[in-house]
Amino acid sequence: MKLNRSVTLLFMFEHFDINNFVIGKQSGVAQGIGVLDSLDAIREDVARRFAQSAHDRRSAFHTPVVATADADARVMVLRSFDEANWTMRFHTDARAPKVYTIARDSRVGVTVYDREANLQVRARGIGRVVLNGLLVDAAWESSTRFARRCYLGAGPGELADSPTSGLPPQFEGAEPGYDELAPARENFAVLLVEISEFDWFSLAQTGHRRAVIARESARWITP
Repeated sequence: MKLNRSVTLLFMFEHFDINNFVIGKQSGVAQGIGVLDSLDAIREDVARRFAQSAHDRRSAFHTPVVATADADARVMVLRSFDEANWTMRFHTDARAPKVYTIARDSRVGVTVYDREANLQVRARGIGRVVLNGLLVDAAWESSTRFARRCYLGAGPGELADSPTSGLPPQFEGAEPGYDELAPARENFAVLLVEISEFDWFSLAQTGHRRAVIARESARWITP
């Protein structure tokens, strides 16, 4: 028997499970974040996400928003996360305004939102800018020439008469040689943020969940 269009649609609707549809569409919550029902599991998951994202440019955790005590915020690339010491590493220009802000008030906030996982993580910690030493040398040596090029020319925030990259004209769109990059080294610095606690916020239609994960403790709180 041939069903007409109305009967066919009615048949499909009667056999359509809206609950399965919603869960399937929210796979990041129902199949991933939603199963984290213990504080220990959340602690491990957050640490894993930050550690892996330093090597995964597609990860939402790779480019968090970093805020300083002057209420200024900017997107930065997470270079590494030390799980043992809860310390994030970023690269910065030693002449940047945030360097002087952190010297006066070391409080730093780091926020990331993973849209696919419906997850927001806010971290609070203490920032420290390192200008010299083995850590900074290693970070510099591991950077590409194009990355090092950012530290040539004018410092961040300087006034200009027209739109400018701040780079010397000969390096606009060009990759400098290693010898040409030598002057940039003194402008390169590492920002370390030692995290004191993570504020974990998982969004779900069944009800949001929120927890605060500190170094030595953890607790559930209302969203």
